[in-house]
Amino acid sequence: MSLTLAEAQARLPDLIHNLAPGEELAITEKDRTVAKLVGPPAETPRPVAGRGKVALVIHSDDDSHLEDFAEYVPRLW
Repeated sequence: MSLTLAEAQARLPDLIHNLAPGEELAITEKDRTVAKLVGPPAETPRPVAGRGKVALVIHSDDDSHLEDFAEYVPRLW
């Protein structure tokens, strides 16, 4: 969407408060864009606890896969 500078000046508060997240409004003067109003950033969803439940399987009884990393693991005993 685009408006002339005169139209934008007359309606600036309404234009600012009615911009959707991420929406852009070009302000033109003499058929040239001189400014852009950009709506607030879209909200990113916050992580929800438990969403990744079954994404990781831990086999606590099987340590054989760790033998390749023995030199990197400090010995505690």
